[in-house]
Parts: sequence; C-alpha cells; structure tokens
Amino acid sequence: MNFQFAAPWLLILIIIIPLLAARYFLLRKGSLPATITYTKTSLMRGLPTSWRIRLRPLGFVLRLVSMTLMILALARPQFVQGRETISGEGVEIALALDISGSMASLDFEPNNRLEAAKGVIGDFVAERQYDKIGLVVFASEAFSQSPLTLDHNMLNRSLDQVELATDLGIEDGTAIGLGIANAANMLANSDAESKVVILLTDGVNNSGQIDPLSAAEAAKALGIKVYTIGAARPGQVPVPVNGGSQIVYQESAIDEGTLMQVADITGGMYFRAEDTSGLREIYDEINTMEKSQVEIQVFNQYTELAALFLVPALIIFLVEILLRKTIFRINP
Repeated sequence: MNFQFAAPWLLILIIIIPLLAARYFLLRKGSLPATITYTKTSLMRGLPTSWRIRLRPLGFVLRLVSMTLMILALARPQFVQGRETISGEGVEIALALDISGSMASLDFEPNNRLEAAKGVIGDFVAERQYDKIGLVVFASEAFSQSPLTLDHNMLNRSLDQVELATDLGIEDGTAIGLGIANAANMLANSDAESKVVILLTDGVNNSGQIDPLSAAEAAKALGIKVYTIGAARPGQVPVPVNGGSQIVYQESAIDEGTLMQVADITGGMYFRAEDTSGLREIYDEINTMEKSQVEIQVFNQYTELAALFLVPALIIFLVEILLRKTIFRINP
C-alpha cells in the first residue's frame, strides 16, 4: 500500500502560508499601539497585559492551519493498493554449476571463476521473476543445491553458500555428465512447456558414471533444452595453490567439442566466456531467448483521504470565526 497525492501540483499553494504569516507578524510589529488621552500616564505603568491581547494571534494561527489542511485536501491524498493477476506460465530452469578446483582460477575479475559465475547467475535469477529455478553443483559428483522454486530469495541464499570442492573437502573432478543428468532429473516431472538446463563448466568430463552425450540424449527425451557455457580464458591462467599462498600458471582445458554436441543434441546453444563481462553477455542472451509466457494485469484500488483533512479544516475555520466574533472581538 502506497500513499500519494492525486494532484500534487496543487501543493505549491502551501507557499501562501508562510507568506501570510510573515506579512501578519511584520504588520503587527510595525503598527502603533492604541492610545488614549490621559492626564497622568504614570498611573498606567505596570498594569498587566490582558490575556485576550496575548492570545489574539491564536485566531490567525488557526486560520493558517485551516488553510493548510484545505490545500492538502485539494491535492487529494490517497492510499493506493495494487493487485497483480498473473496468467500463463514461466520457463523452468535448472542451473548446473561446476565447483571443481579449477574454478578457483583468477582469470575472471575481480575474483575467481566461481565467484564471477555466482554474481552473474544471481543477476540472471533476478530477471526471471516468474520462473521456477533450481541449482545443481558438481565436481566429481553432482548435488542438488536448491530445488525448483519461485522463492528466489531462498535460491540466492543457496547460491551464496556455494564453495569450491577443495574448500568443502570433497573429491575434486569434473563430472559434466552427472551435472546434466542431475539437472535434467530436477525437471523430469515438470509440466512446463519450456524446460531448460544452463550448464557452466571450465573443464573436461573426467569423473562420474554418466557420459555427457548420454545425459544429453536423456535430456532430449524429456523435452529439455541444454545451454552449455565454457568459462575459461585460453592459454596459461593463474591458479592459487596451497590455500592461496602461492600462484601457479596452468593451461586452460575445455572440451568444447563435447559441450557443442550436448547443446546440439538438445536444441540448445554453446557459448564461450573468457571474462566476467563476456559471461554476463551470455546469460543476458539466454535471458532474451528464453522468454516466459506470462501476462500480468495490475489493478489499483484507491482510498481517498481528503475528508480526513477537510473536516478538521472546516472545524478549525468555524472555531476561528467564533473566537473572532466573541472573545477576540474588536469594538470599533
């Protein structure tokens, strides 16, 4: 629920209030007090000032308050409550992320490959508001980090907790086939018309009992499209070893041929990212290609609040008139 003024331009009339106040007190200060002819003015010294005289400005203050409330009422204050009706369906996406030791390579600024991938994937998830998204991580084995969900806050928390296999103390390796199979299994029972796996790796399949091409055939049979991403700069890249105390240079190795075949079998596409900006462009392109078939209708309900300002304004105005005609009445 939001508060707003339907005619906010009328609030400019508020400037009248301080101008009137300044004029009133300047004129009051500069005016001469009432005088009488009296033979001995010393007799008038020390007499207390009447409370009516002291409180006379109260009538003017009440008038300003009343005018302020009337201006606010004219600007039509209101509460707006929006309600969305969503029809259609989104895309169901399983993200498969390599967490093998080589993802610690420092060729993706400002950190390593894994941290760059986590940041880009988080931005991608933020763009898919109406899609169910799950997360699979793989090294020598594959694990479901988060099930398919519309709760993207929970998904992002799971993504933040992803660490390298070497930091988790599990066996290192790159089981691309298992990563595809686990992600496809996550989508196996889905009724969505569009089911997608987005797999990111920086290596060659060297672990697991399932061949990547066999996993791709299984995904195809389930109607799942697989996008594959090779994330590594070609040539020698810096890799931290011994807990990060040393940096050595190792050759990047990506089985691009297999990743291309996986994408071709399932009707997806293969992409190569050599830095963080390139990786972001890839996820942006996939985001554009895989559009959710969702229609959103927004209905706004308005609650007018002008009466809450207008009624007190009228009451204060009537009180001011009553005081001016009675207690603060000035005799000619």
